[in-house]
Amino acid sequence: MTPSIPAQDPAADWKSARLLYPIYLELAREFAIEAKPFAELESGVEAPGKETVEQAKHWTEAMDQHIQVHQLRQFLQTTSSVNQEGLLALVQHFLTHPLKSDAMRDKIDFLLVQYFSQLTPTGVSDAEVDLAYVERSLQPVLGEVDLKPPVWLNSLDRVLETARRCRSLDELLHGGVLEQGRKAKGLAGDLFYLPVALVAFTRFGYLMRRAFFRLMLGDLNTILEGLTELEDRGIVTIDCRRAQFSEKEPIIRLRMICQSWKVMFQAEYSSGQPLRMLVDLRASVDQALGRGKIDEGQAKSKPKSATEAKAAVRPAGAIQAGSAKAKAVTAAAAGATKSLGTFAVSAAAAKPMDEGSASGSEPPEFEISNAPGWDLDSESQADKKS
Repeated sequence: MTPSIPAQDPAADWKSARLLYPIYLELAREFAIEAKPFAELESGVEAPGKETVEQAKHWTEAMDQHIQVHQLRQFLQTTSSVNQEGLLALVQHFLTHPLKSDAMRDKIDFLLVQYFSQLTPTGVSDAEVDLAYVERSLQPVLGEVDLKPPVWLNSLDRVLETARRCRSLDELLHGGVLEQGRKAKGLAGDLFYLPVALVAFTRFGYLMRRAFFRLMLGDLNTILEGLTELEDRGIVTIDCRRAQFSEKEPIIRLRMICQSWKVMFQAEYSSGQPLRMLVDLRASVDQALGRGKIDEGQAKSKPKSATEAKAAVRPAGAIQAGSAKAKAVTAAAAGATKSLGTFAVSAAAAKPMDEGSASGSEPPEFEISNAPGWDLDSESQADKKS
């Protein structure tokens, strides 16, 4: 059964509406959503009548219907105008909402992870983020929670363990890990709203986010190391058609792009991140090094040199546990987790581009983009100017 959430009094409803109003107006402006001004909320009336409070509630509920979860994600991960109080107001608003649809659940899931991420120091290790740690952070939202998770929540830990064993972003995206997490959330039904389940799913979302960034940063470092190795062999261009580059793409240009990606991936979220290109670029570099799979139609395989054979023995991107590099990647992932929030990455979207998802479906929490926001020509122009 769903947890019983105490009804708010008119004063609390009005306070919530006043906190949400500027956030919703900003959202409406960014995504061209029609939003009629509300005079009393505009003027900041302290103690309105009951009818005004009810009208304000209807105004926010109408906005709730228009604002999609992916818009909420993008907005909160790109704006500095929503402070901790505003984020808390959003979480509490959706938790007290009577509608328990899949879209509402996804908004609550995202907002709790976002709220927790903003509170959590970057130096905290994954092992420290247990249920008790998360519960303490979420007390302003959920109050004290009895941490006796039902058995069905154990599946989340199994998914996290599988994610930790992934050695590349491609493995995470195509290994069925993300689908398992989404399935667990869907199967929970109304039990998702149990306080202990909200704590468990918040922990799960946060640690999955960390795993994602850890692998993404690891892939970027692996690509850059591979480019250095290719340059040491005297190679100046490689075939990067699978990553939407040219058949003879200059390594020097690929290095500049990867360095710019490293900066971009540590900045705040923006739509159209070239994650598909990142995965495919690593595959292209691995193939050029002789340690990746050769696509059909590519040149016939050649005997590997001693250097290539040695490179192929070591799993691409493998980072020895406990090493200084592993610790650095973990710390970087923790920082990115806090600043970026939830990246849109999905194994489903990693299918060929002509296999589009069903129209009208809500983008999943993790979705690989086809990179519409990244312009190859504009990058070329930037190269020419530098």
